Amino acid sequence: MKKKILYIEDNEQNLYLITFILEKHGYEVCAARDGQEGIDSAAKVRPDLILLDIQLPLMDGYAVARQLRTNPDLARIPIVAVTSYAMAGDRDKALAVGCNGYIEKPINPDTFMQQVEQHLATSN
Repeated sequence: MKKKILYIEDNEQNLYLITFILEKHGYEVCAARDGQEGIDSAAKVRPDLILLDIQLPLMDGYAVARQLRTNPDLARIPIVAVTSYAMAGDRDKALAVGCNGYIEKPINPDTFMQQVEQHLATSN
């Protein structure tokens, strides 16, 4: 059975690129375009991994991660921030709200799958 990855991202180009890469490597990708849709999708789909943009409309990724971590059914799903926030302290802030990892945008297609698969391995 294919592993499911939920990607919460509002930017169409980023969504297309990462979905393309993940599907090419055999993963099923579910997309959400804002924080609340992401939280609702996570509860419905129960993905193996959540990739989370931080700069989202309505609710930022930090609030999304905090809310996902309060749901006992979703609390064990790894969350990886995929973000252009790359200033000192941004990684720590993402980890502090419950993210398990942090990938900077623009992603490096050569190392992106390795990073994703590391986090999927910890979800088993």
